[in-house]
Amino acid sequence: MTSPAPRFLVIGECVADVVRADGAPDRVHPGGSPANVAYGLARLGRSATLLTQLGDDAHGRLIRGHLEAAGVTVRADPVERTPSAVVELDGDGRAQYAFDLGWTLASAEVPFAPAYLHLGSIAAVTAPGAATVLELVERWRGRASVSYDPNVRPALMGERAGAVRRVERCVALSEVVKASDEDLAWLYPGEDPESAARRWLALGPAVVAVTRGAAGAFALTADGAREEAAAVPVPVADTVGAGDSFMAAFLHARAAGAALSSCLAHAVTAAALTVSRPGANPPSVVELATALAR
Repeated sequence: MTSPAPRFLVIGECVADVVRADGAPDRVHPGGSPANVAYGLARLGRSATLLTQLGDDAHGRLIRGHLEAAGVTVRADPVERTPSAVVELDGDGRAQYAFDLGWTLASAEVPFAPAYLHLGSIAAVTAPGAATVLELVERWRGRASVSYDPNVRPALMGERAGAVRRVERCVALSEVVKASDEDLAWLYPGEDPESAARRWLALGPAVVAVTRGAAGAFALTADGAREEAAAVPVPVADTVGAGDSFMAAFLHARAAGAALSSCLAHAVTAAALTVSRPGANPPSVVELATALAR
């Protein structure tokens, strides 16, 4: 008798990304970092449940349909309107965000025992809902592998010192942490990304991975290992969701028992496939396998 597939529980926000670029009409894409991670995991064949908030409005229906079409189980507290973000793209496809959202998650009930629990972004550090998120993490930590991506949004983080304390609390609760070099530069101005990653390792995680855009990514482990992966060169449509695809593919490979170098290879390849097309559109398991085999 085979054992059931490990279950992923992702906790965090859904956001309707209104993507705006010069000379082009606005495009609305389902988004939100945790939602993108759940979607990415489901696209890779993983059992993923998203605990979130959604409004009964056009944006909420769009996001729910998008997630459920990939196989994500959506457990959503109702809110008056679905959060949104205007995403301004520069000439290189890099995104800047202006948010209209709140985070008030109250539900802390999960009807199954997750093997993996992922938290991140706005939901992990924004009151009052962040207290519910951390309650769940505390409840399942030790029985589930916890992962975290701060996905820093400076406009929503408040003053830096307080933001650093909140982020570091989440880091200390986690086994796997991923951040971008831009995240680390905002949290620790002037500090080298590798130094900041080692700072986080000292708080307790087993692995800290850092993405560096076109410079690729590296990962450090608590037992002293270091791996690096070059970025996969592709034409860039936009960078929306690239870090979330990286996170989903890294967790997918790690859950399969892959070595750290293979986890990074999966992650940078998934990110490349995502930036090659508009919006947070991560690869399917077949697309990722095909790209890795090239």
